[in-house]
Amino acid sequence: MGEKQAEHVEPEQETSAPLALSPAASKESSPQALAPASAASKESSPEEKPPKHDSSEKALVPIEKPVFIAEKRAEHREDEKNKVDPKDRDAALARVELEKRLALIKAWEESEKAKADNKAYKKLSSIGAWENTKKASVEVELKLIEEEFEKKKAKAAERMKNKMAEIHRKSEEKRAMVEAKRGEDILKVEETAAKFRSTGNVPKKLFACFGS
Repeated sequence: MGEKQAEHVEPEQETSAPLALSPAASKESSPQALAPASAASKESSPEEKPPKHDSSEKALVPIEKPVFIAEKRAEHREDEKNKVDPKDRDAALARVELEKRLALIKAWEESEKAKADNKAYKKLSSIGAWENTKKASVEVELKLIEEEFEKKKAKAAERMKNKMAEIHRKSEEKRAMVEAKRGEDILKVEETAAKFRSTGNVPKKLFACFGS
């Protein structure tokens, strides 16, 4: 039994022995063994075509990374925004409150100015109406005075004309009286001269005038 086992083992060692190669044998055999493989690869390389990659896959591969980075950056920015200093927050709230107050003050100012403008406009309108009414009444009064004055002027002119006519009449009467008196005096002188001529006497007044 032991011999049979030894015999059985020896063929296994003999069969396994050719598989183990020494380093020298491997060096010698490797070029020979690789030569047909390289030749086969060279022969098969012209027939083989390089694999074609889809352009959509190339375009999709670099897009995923920037989107992920952008999301990370947005999250980082949100974190930074959330991490606000309490002092800055108080200053921002104070600024908002100040702006609100200024807006309310501005609205109040504009409202008060509008009220003042409307009030002044109403007063100016009433003053203009009062002025127009007074001017119209004064013009009416002036027309009445002018009409009255014209009437009085006409009456006064008529009176003056009558007075002038009366003066002219009286002056004519006085002239007539003077002319009549002169006629009477001349007549008397002529009669006296005729008497002196008839008597031959000389008037004494004449000598008295010459003597003086």
